[in-house]
Amino acid sequence: MLALRIALRYLFAKKSHRAVNVISVISLAGVAVATMAIVVVLSVFNGFSDLAHTRLGRIDPDFKAVVKVGKVFAGADSVAVALSGIEGVAWASPTLQERALLVAGDAQMPVRVTGSDPGAYGAPDLSPVIIDGAYAMEAHVGADTLAAAQLSVGVALHTGLRPGGMSAAVLYAPRRVGRINPANPAAAYRRLPVAVSAVFQIDQPEYDNDCVTVPLDALRRLLEYRADEASAIDIGLEPGADAARVASDIGAMLGDGFDVLSRERQQADTFRMISVEKWITFLMLVFILVVASFNIVSTLSLMVIEKRYDMATLRSLGASRSTVRRVFIAEGWLITAVGGLVGIALGVGLSLLQERFGLIRLDGDPAALSVEAYPVRLEWGDVGMVLATVVVVGFAIAQLSRLFTRKID
Repeated sequence: MLALRIALRYLFAKKSHRAVNVISVISLAGVAVATMAIVVVLSVFNGFSDLAHTRLGRIDPDFKAVVKVGKVFAGADSVAVALSGIEGVAWASPTLQERALLVAGDAQMPVRVTGSDPGAYGAPDLSPVIIDGAYAMEAHVGADTLAAAQLSVGVALHTGLRPGGMSAAVLYAPRRVGRINPANPAAAYRRLPVAVSAVFQIDQPEYDNDCVTVPLDALRRLLEYRADEASAIDIGLEPGADAARVASDIGAMLGDGFDVLSRERQQADTFRMISVEKWITFLMLVFILVVASFNIVSTLSLMVIEKRYDMATLRSLGASRSTVRRVFIAEGWLITAVGGLVGIALGVGLSLLQERFGLIRLDGDPAALSVEAYPVRLEWGDVGMVLATVVVVGFAIAQLSRLFTRKID
């Protein structure tokens, strides 16, 4: 306790040499700035993770049930009805997904086709992300009534298709059933004429580049699946529902043959990339914090020189050599702790201000940006981790300070 009291006095007392004061302030400021940067950067990555979650939530369901073995399963319609009865489930809809070739005039491109039926199963449609046209199950091209297709913005740009056009596109998929005549290669493919009813944009490349949605029944006919077969069941939750409990109930109902994927698992690569970038950046900033903390070692070495007469007085009054050493060890701890706490307070304050008021804006045309300010979300778990890091760094610096106290007499 005596060593800590003396260290506190040395921390805030004016030194006899101005250089020692300046170096002490620089040491404390270096730790504070580095700590503040860690808190702010972690909060920014949390914000980008929430942004990706929000964007993907426009089209990805809260949960997706898929079979562990095989590509499709039978009885999907009845399974969807049963899942809809689980407490906390707002809707459950069978979906089918496959690769196909979209041909429109002279343009063609491989696309990822998803078949769904929001009207029959209560699932939400794409209306919130449609930038041209309107969601529909059927569309007209001249006198013909065709299955309606909603194109992602990348497909629309590549093919030149737009809602309300007078020309239909055609989806081609290889035949699954029957024999193929090598003399007639075209017979190896089935075709589905579609009319474009809408163009949507998610601001996520994995959806905007090559996605097409069509009615579920139409895609089943194209792929030659039975009327009750699907590749997944999309499941939406009621507001405020306990996601963990609902996921457990879904898994219990479906059994071991199904895997229940959360939104993060549905887009594992996207969220894994954000997580990896977050923790790599965290390690880099911790390294900067360690480098900044070495200024404390310089401060302690100068303080040992300046206070050598005070230490001699303490020794004359009966203080042991270990007590004198603990003074400077505690001094290293205090500089790190004060700098860390100041940095955490600044980081928390800046993060909360940005999260609430969006003070720092993104450059560019606001009409072309999906968000106007840097997304930020403060997590207190991150703050606790930063505090623990500061404690560990302070312990390491305190141990290094022993090197400068061994010769104290």
